[in-house]
Amino acid sequence: MSISMLQPRLSSPVPSPPIFSFSRISVRRTIWCCASHFQVAVVNGPVDDGRFSERNVIRVGLPSKGRMASDTLDLLKDCQLSVKQVNPRQYVAQIPQLSNVEVWFQRPKDIVRKLSSGDLDLGIVGLDTVSEYGQGNKDLILVHDALEYGDCHLSIAIPKYGIFENINSLKELGEMPQWTDKKPLRVATGFTYLGPKFMKENGIKHVTFSTADGALEAAPAMGIADAILDLVSSGTTLRENNLKEIEGGVVLESQAVLVASRKSLIQREGALNTTHEILERLEAHLRAIGQFTVTANMRGRSAEEVAERVLSQPSLSGLQGPTVSPVFCKHDGGVEVDYYAIVICVPKKALYKSVQQLRAIGGSGVLISPLTYIFDEETPRWRELLTKLGL
Repeated sequence: MSISMLQPRLSSPVPSPPIFSFSRISVRRTIWCCASHFQVAVVNGPVDDGRFSERNVIRVGLPSKGRMASDTLDLLKDCQLSVKQVNPRQYVAQIPQLSNVEVWFQRPKDIVRKLSSGDLDLGIVGLDTVSEYGQGNKDLILVHDALEYGDCHLSIAIPKYGIFENINSLKELGEMPQWTDKKPLRVATGFTYLGPKFMKENGIKHVTFSTADGALEAAPAMGIADAILDLVSSGTTLRENNLKEIEGGVVLESQAVLVASRKSLIQREGALNTTHEILERLEAHLRAIGQFTVTANMRGRSAEEVAERVLSQPSLSGLQGPTVSPVFCKHDGGVEVDYYAIVICVPKKALYKSVQQLRAIGGSGVLISPLTYIFDEETPRWRELLTKLGL
């Protein structure tokens, strides 16, 4: 919020009424104060006046509270990007591994708004938050669209009882004769952008949206709304409140994403390189989750013969094939190759099956260790990002 003090106006003894000007991302109010005779302009939300902030430091916005906040910090720590916060009450922190970077802890919706205004350059939030508060802003770019936590979906839910007992799809809900211009379907939600947009795209008429304080799940039982549009993870809360999801009623599948300001990536010095490093670390760690390195020794006449035996088993192909290396042993005063060491990458779900297959083809001395990172060729997401930026 910014407040500007204008020149006193003494010629008007009676204060003028408030003047409101609404836009998609800001609300400006001009208020006359008769006691002090000065004008105060109050701005709610970011106002993009076309200027680009000429600062050198790169700002990354992270959620300040809740499960999303703790999971985000855990992910960054696993990527060797630990956030160092001197005082837990401070909103600014650093990532020592990234020079010239500031971390700003903010509410998720404020992260999106400040990315839109240029006050932040990068941020990690849920896709639902980006979609609701970004409202199609083309300056917002998804750098990584699947950080694999914060999974949920935005969905319409209706009561299981009464007139909705036999309603099981969005189409059936929209065709109910009860809804008219004078008595529309009432939907309680905090998603006042995505909700109307979804209904319009699906041809649902006679519907109105409202916000409700407290738990939305109570709105139908209290008679405040006929249906709700809210985030759902396990669905337990809906069931406990006698609500049900309906076919075709999922507005958005969501999880944590890395989002950036297009303008910052193009214009701010160092922003694109920092984004590249963060993306590479994220990708390498996420690829390694649930993967194990399996090493075993195997007798054979040659590396090719051992490789052929390994590749005959469906669970032993690894990422691109096995690594086969000679194992040198002392024999009769000399050095000979009696064994070959094989190294493969195996997903957790196929681990035991892989060990069994190794034994079946003569493997022994099997060693298993979890993987932390898998750096492959340049990540496709980086190439996609450069394409979006026209670089």
